[in-house]
Amino acid sequence: MIYKDFCGKKLSALGLGCMRLPKNGPKDSDIDVNAVAAMAETALKNGINYFDVAYGYHAGNAENVIGEVLSAYPRDSFYLADKFPGYDVSNFGHEEELFEEQLKKCKTDYFDFYLLHNVCEMNIEQYMSDNFPLRYFLTQKENGRIKHLGFSCHGKPETHERFLERFGPYMEFCQIELNWLDWNLQKAKEKVRGLNEKNIPIWVMEPVRGGMLAKLDDKNEKKLQELIPGVTAVEADFRFIQSVPGVCVTLSGMSNMEQLKQNIEIFSEEKKLSEEQFDGLISIGNDLASVGTIPCTGCRYCTGYCPQEIDIPNVIGTYNDHVITGGGFRSPQYLGGLPKSKWPQSCLHCGACAAVCPQKIDIPSVMEDYSERLSKDELFLRITGGY
Repeated sequence: MIYKDFCGKKLSALGLGCMRLPKNGPKDSDIDVNAVAAMAETALKNGINYFDVAYGYHAGNAENVIGEVLSAYPRDSFYLADKFPGYDVSNFGHEEELFEEQLKKCKTDYFDFYLLHNVCEMNIEQYMSDNFPLRYFLTQKENGRIKHLGFSCHGKPETHERFLERFGPYMEFCQIELNWLDWNLQKAKEKVRGLNEKNIPIWVMEPVRGGMLAKLDDKNEKKLQELIPGVTAVEADFRFIQSVPGVCVTLSGMSNMEQLKQNIEIFSEEKKLSEEQFDGLISIGNDLASVGTIPCTGCRYCTGYCPQEIDIPNVIGTYNDHVITGGGFRSPQYLGGLPKSKWPQSCLHCGACAAVCPQKIDIPSVMEDYSERLSKDELFLRITGGY
């Protein structure tokens, strides 16, 4: 395992993200505790010592499960990160009660790392408000209940910089969405440059873009093999991250033991890309972004706010596939297995989902566009019987 130095600590360069834990039921909260326990054991035995959870992961159940699983190990054998759920602006004003709840759910007396979560355009005013109690979190740090305080950002570079202008002196690290697709699409390049200039260590989320970059289509797979012969898409994703200056911890939301073991193998040694390979991956990302795909990372913040209980991330996933391929079997295969009340046409356009989306996606418009596309897709109409 590769390790990175941070404030006298040796952090595993690969962290286990707990957004996409294995499940044993249809609900997002149906986490397979035994499977998570087995993955945690394998992770710790192979040198992973960083676990990242958040209040909203798995409809609020991830903290409970991680707390239960990690309580079987000495507290000083791992580092635990949690976050203030700023993605939902209704949580502002409840910082203390939420923090106390998180400690209880995670069965711990302190968090090694705590983040002000998801700084973006929809909540920057709340974070910048004189009423935001940064002093509360600094006090928890002084009392040893937070060892290191940082923030995560899905926002535009100017929002990122605005936050840093005010709170930068108190932030020890920053977690950003970073991969070769978002290098330009989400302007990760600009954020990396700014953080490097301020000497703020970088934590990486969405290194494989919610799985989107884990497997490429035939066209882009061919490009990848010409660029880096013999490499898998997943390995290329992580080698790209390893080549970015200032990166300390890379979080991967691993959903099964196979993914975990694959990632452990990749992080057994550091293999940085050449400049040509690095730029080549970015070029592939630029091509992917040019076909009108939606930058959904599958965080699932939106799903709890949908009155129709539409599985928005998966629907958008099939939308992206539909756009890239111009149709295909994925849309009818996925949507055909759902009640029509869960299809994109059932969106009420209430906007509750878009209000909490870290990517600031106009989800109702996506649903409307998808419905229009499907209504004209002969394969979809033939297989599903249509609307």
